[in-house]
This record gives sequence, structure tokens and C-alpha cells, in this order.
Amino acid sequence: MKALMFGWEFPPHILGGLGTASYGLTRGMAQQPDMETIFVIPKPWGDEDQSFARIVGANTTPIVWRDIPWEMARARLEKFMDPREYYWRRDNIYADFSYMHTNDLGCIEFSGRYPSNILEETNNYSIVAGVIARTYEFDVIHAHDWLTYPAGLHAKSVSGKPMVIHVHATEFDRSRGKPNPIVYNIEKDGMDNCDHIICVSDLTRRTVIENYHQPYWKVTTVHNAVDPLNPEIEAIERLSGVQEKVVTFLGRITMQKGPEFFVDAATQVIRKTDHIRFVMAGSGDMMDQMIRLVAERGIAHKFHFTGFLRGKQVYEMLKSSDVYVMPSVSEPFGISPLEAMQCNVPSIISYQSGCSEILENVIKTDYWDVDAMADAIYSICTYPAMAEHLKLEGKIEVDNIKWEDAGLKVRRIYDNLVGRK
Repeated sequence: MKALMFGWEFPPHILGGLGTASYGLTRGMAQQPDMETIFVIPKPWGDEDQSFARIVGANTTPIVWRDIPWEMARARLEKFMDPREYYWRRDNIYADFSYMHTNDLGCIEFSGRYPSNILEETNNYSIVAGVIARTYEFDVIHAHDWLTYPAGLHAKSVSGKPMVIHVHATEFDRSRGKPNPIVYNIEKDGMDNCDHIICVSDLTRRTVIENYHQPYWKVTTVHNAVDPLNPEIEAIERLSGVQEKVVTFLGRITMQKGPEFFVDAATQVIRKTDHIRFVMAGSGDMMDQMIRLVAERGIAHKFHFTGFLRGKQVYEMLKSSDVYVMPSVSEPFGISPLEAMQCNVPSIISYQSGCSEILENVIKTDYWDVDAMADAIYSICTYPAMAEHLKLEGKIEVDNIKWEDAGLKVRRIYDNLVGRK
């Protein structure tokens, strides 16, 4: 089985939840002896792990040819397009090289990030997908999140191969129920025209069925997992010099993640005791607002902002924590609590997170129930027996949540679609 996957990020770069999940699933599926994956990203940096997947850069795939006669360029374009598609793109895009920001090799340039012109980059990415779909042999198309849905649909239209889209989050999650209509329409177009939809949780599956009007039989839940800790991470020790208990929020400081509820809970705990310190690790569009809120509450002496953390820094922060809190307002899954539990850190998560569907050895509260969140934080930091139970049982639990098992579920979907075709 050969899969052509489209993704927007791949470790070690960016390392958001999307990249972590794409990496984990791809590597988990590689455990199947007959599984091959071509993973397309806008701009590889050259240090991606290719031991289990072939990384293809959209930015190194020629689309146009400069400094040659138009008739010769047309002949090459026709090789990659059927006549109807060729004539449309010749008139609207390919005749205007400047629109696509191509370099001297005829390749479209990509930022490799989430730029302000993200819609233009997703459109350009979809253009490249048509060429890639005609360049490689594959059995099924797999598109991760809305940024790659247009690319997947273009690959499907030129290859005739079945397409799976993987919903890691929806615009309803990111916007607290007030979706951007442009992004919503891209998401819905992908869902309407693909052959199957994979969701990272039952919570997301319900959103897809109810808000995007998809038939229930077309949507399958495949929960995320977590990679085993490598020996270098296992060896990380708690940062020295920290005498008080440390409670950590680690993630994007955005509306979706509910950072203000973490500050509210911290305020209650700090007013009750002086042996607990709070950390908000990450960055995002609400960071300045949270700094002001902490100052207004008068808790800045017990509250710290680290800024964005990556790689080893993430695990240094987790291993120096006594409690991890994820108060997300709408979290399709949420891999970070699993990573915290791997590090023997007791975790508190919201019922509004997809991972709450599969985790038992955590404390669960509603994101808005700041009283319950504060009580849970205080209890874990004050009662050693409670903290020790959550540490030991949580580690055992997450060690059995494996990407290999998630990959087998995805493979069954592939087999069904390919067999049907």
C-alpha cells in the first residue's frame, strides 16, 4: 500500500500538535511491512527524519519553465494535465509567472511556516499537488487538516485515487464557534468531496457530522497516540533550584486553549497558599493579554512566562513540573497531557478535550469550572499519595496508547477504499 500524504508541518520544525500527530501516525504506519508513505510538505529544511517516509518538498517541484518558448512550456504542461485543466490554468495562472512567485528553477517558493498570506500559499500548494500526483505512483491520498484539503482534492482529480482527509481541528474549535467563512468553506469542500473522513476524537466527529453536515458512515474516529520517550528525554532531570511546587500550562496562548481560566485558577490557589508557583509556557496572540491579567490579579510574583519552547526545552519544563493543566475550551484531542503523563506529571484536563475520551488517570473538569480546577491543583500539590497515584498509573496508561495501533485503524480505512475502487 502506497499513500500520498499532504501535510503542512513535519518535525523537527514548527512542532505544533498537527506536526506531532502527522509524524507519529506516519511512523506508526511504517511498522506495517508493506506500507510506503510519500509525505509532501511546502518546504522541507533538510533535517527531517526520512527513515520511515519519503519527504517531498512542494518548493522543489518544478511547475513552470522560464526562458524557453511558450510552445515548449505548453508541451511540458500538457504532460501533467488533462486538456480541460491545462487550458484553464494556462489562461488563469500559468501564463502569469509572477503570480506564483516561482524561482529560476520554475518552482513555487513557500515560507515553510504559517504566513499572513496563508490562503495564497495553500492555493499554490494545491497547484503543485497536481504535478506531484502525476509524478509518483500511489494507491490512496491522505490530507492532514484544512491547509492541505485543496491539494488533496487536486491530486484526487488528476489521479482518480481515493482520498482521506484527517481532521485534527475544525474552524469551530479555533474560533470558539465563530468560524471564518473562507476557512469553513475550504473545510466543507474537502469533506464533501473526499471518500472518507478521519477525526481525532468523537468530539470532533460530532462537530463534523453536525456542523459540516456529513453522513455518519463517512466519518471514523481514530484517536491520537504518543511516541515512546527516547533515552535522552528519559535522562532529563528536574531543573535545580526550584523548591516550590510548579504548575504548568504549556501550549499556544490562544482563545481555544483557555489560558484565562488557568490564570483564574492560579489566582485562587495563590491566595490560599504560598508553596505553589505557576508557569505559562508558549506563545500566541493572547500572551500580552495574559501578562496584563496576571499583573491586574496581583500574582506576578508567583507566575512566570517562558515564551515559546521547542524540543528538549518542552521536556525540561514538563519534568520540572508537579502538575500539568490543559483547560482547553475546545480541544479536538490534545497530545500534550499524554506527553506530561509520560514524564510522570499528574495532569488536569478539560472535559471539552478529545483526549478525555481515552484517559482515565487524570483529573477532569469543565474548562469554565475554575473552582474545581483550583481545588484539583491544590490537592495534587498538597497530598503526596494523590500525586503519586496519578504519576504511576498515568505513566502505565499512556505507555499503552501507541501510534502503531492508530496506524492499523487507518490502514483498514485505506484497504476498504482501495478495495472499493
